[in-house]
Amino acid sequence: MLFSIKYAAMIRKLKSGKYRIYSKKKDPKTNKRRNLGTFDSLDAAKQHEREIQYFKHQ
Repeated sequence: MLFSIKYAAMIRKLKSGKYRIYSKKKDPKTNKRRNLGTFDSLDAAKQHEREIQYFKHQ
């Protein structure tokens, strides 16, 4: 599967080997990105990212 760069940048691999999804926008108060979930596999993280996008644009 091919994903655009803006979606791939939201999923990052942690030192523990898990993958975490971050929001695109930074919180103005903390200046950090919001954690949208941590997953054991990259496929699970990508699936959840698709679910998030579907929910946002339904």
